[in-house]
Amino acid sequence: MLHIAIIGSGPAGYYTAEAAAKEWGEDVRVDVFDALPVPYGLIRSGVAPDHQSIKGVSRRYEKTAFSDNVRFVGNVRIGKDVSIEELQKLYDAVVLATGAPQDRTLDIPGNDLRNVIGSAAFVGWYNGHPQFADLAPNLAGRHAVVIGMGNVALDVARILAKSEAEFTGSDIVAHAFDALRQSEIERITIVGRRGPYQIQMTPKELGELGELERATPHVAQADLPPEEEDAILEPGLRKSVAHLRQFAAIPDSERGTKPIVIDFAMFASPTAFLGDDTVAEVELERTGLVEGRAVGTGETFRLPADLVVTCIGYRTSPIEGVPFDERAGRFANEDGRILPGLYCVGWARRGPTGTIGTNRPDGYALIEKIASDFDSADRKKKEGRAGFDRMAAKRGLKIVTFQEWKRIEEAEAAAARDGSPREKFVDVEAMMQAIRPSA
Repeated sequence: MLHIAIIGSGPAGYYTAEAAAKEWGEDVRVDVFDALPVPYGLIRSGVAPDHQSIKGVSRRYEKTAFSDNVRFVGNVRIGKDVSIEELQKLYDAVVLATGAPQDRTLDIPGNDLRNVIGSAAFVGWYNGHPQFADLAPNLAGRHAVVIGMGNVALDVARILAKSEAEFTGSDIVAHAFDALRQSEIERITIVGRRGPYQIQMTPKELGELGELERATPHVAQADLPPEEEDAILEPGLRKSVAHLRQFAAIPDSERGTKPIVIDFAMFASPTAFLGDDTVAEVELERTGLVEGRAVGTGETFRLPADLVVTCIGYRTSPIEGVPFDERAGRFANEDGRILPGLYCVGWARRGPTGTIGTNRPDGYALIEKIASDFDSADRKKKEGRAGFDRMAAKRGLKIVTFQEWKRIEEAEAAAARDGSPREKFVDVEAMMQAIRPSA
């Protein structure tokens, strides 16, 4: 019997578990660990709450989770409740599928001002992640600045701009829903260092900005290259740029008919956040492109900013005893191999790139490497989950099984407001109470 521990129950973790079950069938036992009592990682706490069709991929992971040789082990903190070294003594292979849950930060003055928030924290706040449930951003100002030109920046801008009715069908948590209903934001500026041809926004998500009930997107015509140059772009980017051209063509008179403007400020790089205690302005330097890179021109300007959300990328959380590449913000590895018997997959391996679906071939490729390693290795017999269960019992760990997670899910569905699929628990104690009311 081959024993595999996978740390992280998001897409990378469950695709890897799926691949292991297909590779070895009944000759493998896979334990999928998560620090929270609930599974699915960024599917639950990263995907925008108004994108329920994307969240539906969890049904595929549920099929894997209910298989006889895969087990969910929730509410276990790796590095605190149990170490990597201890897991390696129990399992033949330990796979880190922990994603990239930490914000990359802008190393500029004023980054520590109040209401300057990283996207991991802001998205976690409106998605109900227990770590960020108490964030309480101040939405009483008129101006929000969102820094970044990827889909996360679009998510943040769209959530800030939506009307109450447009959240019907979403699972945005109650504390965020209530705060957004009272928001006084009138202008949202999306800032990017480069231009339209360098954006990372996908057409579907970008197009949604043009369909909002109470917000109008705006792009400056001067930021757009000649339209005939679009022909050289790959199809996805060409569609995204077409949306930007549509936004630029919206007349000023039409923009004035809706209470919120979503403005694109391209060729601008933030140099400082300004304010006494809370952010009040963003200082930016105008940029130009040199061989595709953004280069400062020395000309600066300022934008009013009562809220700033930085959406400039993510980093993996280091784990004691695991080699880490500080510059890349992920585990140091060669094609997923970190040390003998220790592997990584998904964002923990390659950094925060690709879509949810990208993790499937990544997980399958890693299992092929593990199979190759153990075909040629003189493998010692290890205890796997039986050994872990004894350790957990001795330490008094309150493990959450997948069947118990389903009870949490049922309780969240029962608590949902009208038009919402669920009302998420936003703290671990409440989740545990839903499982064991008498505890």
